[in-house]
Amino acid sequence: MKTFLLQFFTWWNSQTLGTRFHTWRFGKKVGEDEAGNVYYEGGVDSEGRTRRWVIYRDYSEASKIPPGWHGWIHHRVDTAPTSENYKPREWQKPHQANPTGTPFAYRPKGSILTNQHRPQVTGDYDAWTPGS
Repeated sequence: MKTFLLQFFTWWNSQTLGTRFHTWRFGKKVGEDEAGNVYYEGGVDSEGRTRRWVIYRDYSEASKIPPGWHGWIHHRVDTAPTSENYKPREWQKPHQANPTGTPFAYRPKGSILTNQHRPQVTGDYDAWTPGS
């Protein structure tokens, strides 16, 4: 019952009832990433391309899509990472979603969200004045 109510009243929790119905009717599962997001394709969009979409595991956040799937969902590549032997390069870091607005976000010294104090001003800055 909770899942039904979340899908009925919110759009940010995984999927809505309309998306669930559309996926059931037209969707063909293409694959799943390491975060648990599920990718589908089916139907045709206004430009004549195959429609592609993602059902997020929890909250809908576009930065949760890893690079391999990002290229596929935006029609940059035709083959999904599950259909090819996709391996990230050795210099690539593992995908990390955007932490803005979460406890893992960057907070500099002096931010009101930290208990650290702002560094003291050193006086090495001279303000510009006209005619100087």
